[in-house]
Amino acid sequence: MKGIITVLGKDRVGIIAKVCTYLAEQQVNILDISQTIIQGYFNMMMIVDASASTKNFDLLVEDLQQLGVEIGVEIKLQHEDIFNTMHRI
Repeated sequence: MKGIITVLGKDRVGIIAKVCTYLAEQQVNILDISQTIIQGYFNMMMIVDASASTKNFDLLVEDLQQLGVEIGVEIKLQHEDIFNTMHRI
């Protein structure tokens, strides 16, 4: 079960650490990661494999949204298939 995680917001210390710690605790494997900071704004995109997680995908989505609120960024998790369909030209 692959997913796409996007993280957007003002840059601050610990964003990557907190997101990656949560994913590790949930047995979600990071397959690919890209991040950039442009004029103080943080942008990260991850491709993850959640097939080993004991939480269902919807709970992961909710937890990541809540984590984003706690650290002051917007975090979205989408199924890879939905992401691909939405971005198909």
